[in-house]
Amino acid sequence: MHPEDTAPIRVLVVDDHPVFRAGMATVLEDLDGLDVVGQSGDGARAVDDVARLAPDVVLMDLRMPGMGGLEATARITTTHPATAVIVLTMDEDDDSVFAALRAGARGYLLKEADGDDIRRAILGVARGEAVFGPRIAQRVLAFFSSSPAHPRRAVPFPQLTDREREVLDLLAHGLDNASIARRLVLSEKTVRNRVSDVLAKLRARSRAEAVAIARDAGMGPA
Repeated sequence: MHPEDTAPIRVLVVDDHPVFRAGMATVLEDLDGLDVVGQSGDGARAVDDVARLAPDVVLMDLRMPGMGGLEATARITTTHPATAVIVLTMDEDDDSVFAALRAGARGYLLKEADGDDIRRAILGVARGEAVFGPRIAQRVLAFFSSSPAHPRRAVPFPQLTDREREVLDLLAHGLDNASIARRLVLSEKTVRNRVSDVLAKLRARSRAEAVAIARDAGMGPA
């Protein structure tokens, strides 16, 4: 990481919308202390570009075709721990926020953030800080300060949503995407996205590894 008063912080912008991606790169290039070293249109390309370009900070969208932002974040933070990931997305639900943090993201901003806010976040994570947009910070603080009177029964993989846990259980039973889609009355594309999210949250490198993890936790055939 580079201190603010020395070399510029090297930034990689990852988003599947080319107009937004190019616009964000232009905004960042005009800000002091930042150097946009590349742009990626999907998660798989971002993983490759991090290995090739060694950016200090990655601005990562979550919802992209193919490999999504969660899986890409998990891979980047595992293989390149010196690179900090800031999620920049429209998604502000609790599931997305905490999934991103579990995947290793050091920051979470909404796309409504202005250039100054994004610059401050980039500088912050480059110094090793965790940075959240105002509404996201409120959600994180509320989560950790809450103490429910009636705690819920412990469930396996609390980082997963109920739907993702259903998908994982069906994977553990040996169902393929088409069968899961029919069982849950979902499109195959939605199932593919859910499977990708499950793998990212479990930090599993493949479906087979996710199935093994699920079966170890008691999911799948009795």
